[in-house]
Amino acid sequence: MVSRRAILGSSAVGGLLASLAPASAGEPAGVAAAQRTSEEAIQEVTKAIRDLRDEMKRQTDFWELTSLRDTIRTFLRTSGKFPDFIEVGVDVWQQVYDWHIRHLQQPTIGRNADGRYTIMLLATMLVMRVEAQPTFIGIPFDNR
Repeated sequence: MVSRRAILGSSAVGGLLASLAPASAGEPAGVAAAQRTSEEAIQEVTKAIRDLRDEMKRQTDFWELTSLRDTIRTFLRTSGKFPDFIEVGVDVWQQVYDWHIRHLQQPTIGRNADGRYTIMLLATMLVMRVEAQPTFIGIPFDNR
């Protein structure tokens, strides 16, 4: 993942700023070289901006949570509240954990009374079911 600071602090932005400096008036060949350098710098900055835009789009996409969000959204529409629990497979649980780490969110990890690992996602506790398929997402339920 490329951070915004890395792109904005890159040599492409510095090169663009340096190429925008006024050229000496006595050298027409230097002006042509400066224009070429300026065009190359603009292309580099354009590429860096596209990369930044694509990275920001990926960061707001939350692809790791798509299947869970669909399940939670369905439960929310039918019951008017977030589910208290959803049982998930190991891969789904680890994707949620990785999402927390990637987006600098503190994961709330614990164990339930059965000794199963749990992790909080919004108002829903995900319960890891190691015996289920790795991509398993169970039916959401309440503690009532």
